[in-house]
Amino acid sequence: MFHAKRPEQAATLDALALTPTLSPANPPHPDRPALELRGIGKSFGPHKVLGGVSLSVPAGRIYGIIGRSGAGKTTLIRIASLLEKPEVGEIRYGGLPVSGARGAELLAARRKAGFVFQNFNLFSSRTVFGNVAFPLEAAGWGKLLTRKRVEDLVELVGLSHKLDSPAGRLSGGERQRVAIARALANNPQILFCDEATSALDPETTSQILDLIRSLRDRLGLTVLMVTHQMDVVRRVCDDVAIIAEGSIVERGAVSAVFAGPRTETARRLVAEVRHA
Repeated sequence: MFHAKRPEQAATLDALALTPTLSPANPPHPDRPALELRGIGKSFGPHKVLGGVSLSVPAGRIYGIIGRSGAGKTTLIRIASLLEKPEVGEIRYGGLPVSGARGAELLAARRKAGFVFQNFNLFSSRTVFGNVAFPLEAAGWGKLLTRKRVEDLVELVGLSHKLDSPAGRLSGGERQRVAIARALANNPQILFCDEATSALDPETTSQILDLIRSLRDRLGLTVLMVTHQMDVVRRVCDDVAIIAEGSIVERGAVSAVFAGPRTETARRLVAEVRHA
């Protein structure tokens, strides 16, 4: 006689299909960019924030988007990660369009994207475990599988000794490590970082950047980060796009942009690092 699976058993079996190990999310396809933005436009009222932005991010790269406050970089990364919708344009993950997804398809697409916020966005009353477990609970993972996944992730970011500590009692660097672990919970293909180090001191910033680079290498991630700090781009990024007034004004390998910036905006940003 057939017996229906109990809800938690079904959730556990479903979660097993989501690759709960810390193996690479998806091996990068050699012929397809991990992320493509095609003609992205966005306005808030009469103010045009993005005007037809196009960008191609190769798989396995750390790609920086840098610009001054108000340049449109945060809006761009929120659209790229499917947290906001563009008014015009298309978003593709691994060559597949995701910007028009709805319902279950949108949820599945969002799980391909992990997001690290500038201000951490943690539940201060929850423990480290509780914060990292949150997206897994929302996805219906069972308790045993959730615990194993969270323990692995917390160890990966170097916070196993803080597993049961309330997030509100952690330092800024520790909170960002928790936020990174949470962003990796659903085994995303792309990690989006919105000014992930701007609230941290220089030493902690260096540690977080080293962590992001090591996670890219170990997990096969593609990373898109926005920042207003050219030194962050110099330290960790492979490629960079410079945004000003809602448009990309220069792009290329970080080494090439630093060696010969072509636009005045790029020259000013590079000069800030050289004179620091």
